[in-house]
Amino acid sequence: MNKNKLELYGTGWCPKSAILRNFLQSEWIEFTDYNVETDSDAEQRVKNLYEGKLKFPTIILGNKHLKNPSIPELKNFIANYHNKES
Repeated sequence: MNKNKLELYGTGWCPKSAILRNFLQSEWIEFTDYNVETDSDAEQRVKNLYEGKLKFPTIILGNKHLKNPSIPELKNFIANYHNKES
């Protein structure tokens, strides 16, 4: 895991995961896509954030995470992260 690379934790069937995935791709934002149903390590990382509960889609960037964001929330999350890194 690269702490400076955005990570998307979702599933192949989840419409919200697909929306976020498509947005990130359309904006040429580099990210790692984890499927929490087929990757047990990814599943555990998400459960560790939410007291053992599997909640997706989850976005992780650095040491911050965001659950089930809208596109505007995701844009703001990324912008705030990069502003703090500058």
